[in-house]
Amino acid sequence: MQRLILVDKSVIIRKVAKRILSDLGFLVSEADDAQTALSICKGRVPAVMIVDACLPGATDLIEEVRELPGGDKVKIYYCLIEGKLKHMMQGKRAGADDFLLKPFDREILTKVFSDQSKTAA
Repeated sequence: MQRLILVDKSVIIRKVAKRILSDLGFLVSEADDAQTALSICKGRVPAVMIVDACLPGATDLIEEVRELPGGDKVKIYYCLIEGKLKHMMQGKRAGADDFLLKPFDREILTKVFSDQSKTAA
């Protein structure tokens, strides 16, 4: 079972995404701020990370996770409300691998994550 951390200010987004991603076979941790997320990652680096672009310190969090031992192997998704090139480039420069657009639903998360959950952690 792969570890995934979901970093978003919204408790509703975290709750819905956690349910869906858990159903897909991930062991999901949640954080509502960058500092909490970094603490979790320092304890054990996840295989996958979803970071809300609106979160204060989102790009700093991505950069700091990349510097952790094993942080280069984390698949990081930068989660945006709209696909503005400027925001996408900020995430990419920080070290994000890919993007998710909000709002997302079961269909979108299943399409993006179903194959990844089956890979060994």
